[in-house]
Amino acid sequence: MAEHPILHATIKGEGTPLLILHGYFGMSDNWKTLGNQFSENFEVHLIDQRNHGRSFHEEVFNYSALAADLYAYIKHHQLDKVLLIGHSMGGKTAMLFAVTYPELVSKLIVVDIAPRQYEPHHNAILAGLNSIDFAVENSRGKVDEKLAVFIPEVGVRQFLLKNVYWKEKGQLAFRFNRKALTDSNSEVGAALPAFTLFKKPTLFLKGENSAYITAKEIPIIESHFTNVKVIEIKNAGHWLHAENPKQFYAEVSEFLS
Repeated sequence: MAEHPILHATIKGEGTPLLILHGYFGMSDNWKTLGNQFSENFEVHLIDQRNHGRSFHEEVFNYSALAADLYAYIKHHQLDKVLLIGHSMGGKTAMLFAVTYPELVSKLIVVDIAPRQYEPHHNAILAGLNSIDFAVENSRGKVDEKLAVFIPEVGVRQFLLKNVYWKEKGQLAFRFNRKALTDSNSEVGAALPAFTLFKKPTLFLKGENSAYITAKEIPIIESHFTNVKVIEIKNAGHWLHAENPKQFYAEVSEFLS
């Protein structure tokens, strides 16, 4: 059997391992500032999930594969009783991992995503990304202009542009695996399998202005996570860790202490 490839990560600090998983089209760098803060008290692992950041590219892209990647990573680094934070897609990976390997997780934090099924809703983003031809859009400015046709929100474009890098002199590329993410888009909204349970301390953080977790989702959350708190982050949408890092850091620190 081929050895499982190991995810790329930035590791800093010492103490109990705190693993952080980014969202769809994101990367570990999105968590750099908070990661530095947390590293004063924990050994922080900022992880790039498959087909993202500097991690390996694979055709297969679903939560079973993402959870298996995390298991291989934890075994490779000989970690135990980890603290796990996941945002959005990373939150879904974290939930599945926690219910599958509860013995490896001591506390779970899920950021602005519920265990339910979400309809695919990244069509404009995917259309924009797939319209980019780096032979034509050969500067960041040109990439942004082309994306703007599909994606009016400046913040979303800036987030996506973090993935554009110089692969070689004069040649731009995306860090993420555009093809795999496009082909497997419907997988990103998948629900946590029914009748799965995690009984250890769990914190769900929701953005005040985000529609991903509403009153409707609370019973679904409680059916999978029996020892759970749901806390709202004020003046924040889906990227609450970036929009209100102060409250985010305070809530997480209190929960972990």
